[in-house]
Amino acid sequence: MRLLARDDERHVLLLERCRPGTHLRERALEVLVDLLPRLWKPAGPPFTSLADEAAWWVSTIRVEWERAGKPFEEALVDAAISILEELAATQAEQVLVHQDLHPDNVLAAEREPWLVIDPKPLVGEREFAVAPVIRASELGHNRRAVIERLDRLTSELGLDRERARGWAIGQTIAWAVDSDFHAMHAETARWLLEAAP
Repeated sequence: MRLLARDDERHVLLLERCRPGTHLRERALEVLVDLLPRLWKPAGPPFTSLADEAAWWVSTIRVEWERAGKPFEEALVDAAISILEELAATQAEQVLVHQDLHPDNVLAAEREPWLVIDPKPLVGEREFAVAPVIRASELGHNRRAVIERLDRLTSELGLDRERARGWAIGQTIAWAVDSDFHAMHAETARWLLEAAP
């Protein structure tokens, strides 16, 4: 999606309209594998760094998990915090990444066959960018589907599988504690933890 104008003082962006605006459904992984490298541009301020976002998640996960009534086992919270702390401090090249990329945030358009919307941009390593795709339940919510997405995305995009797996676990739990999808996200994180080499 193209940025047409911005007003940093008022925190306003004017973005192009996607027409016809049809959501990505068929051939989703194929399309996403093509789109992701096009999004990975060098970036910096005013975008938040993935390291800062991960630090915020680390500082809030346990509190939000307790506030939500401890909807899943504490071992998942501990694992996510540990993984996020390790990965944030050891990132590779920093590029613009979309922290909420899934098929419902990719629309058919006139200018390009597919445009990405609702970017929630961060600056971080490429391995992080596949985390939301890996957990995208609209692409199938079962262990086999989740691990196949992890393996296919990392293989076809030349990414470090273990770092991508770690980011997917960390972000999935960070987002689980503040969502209505506790059980689904926890299940995804368990499958990914079991997928260690």
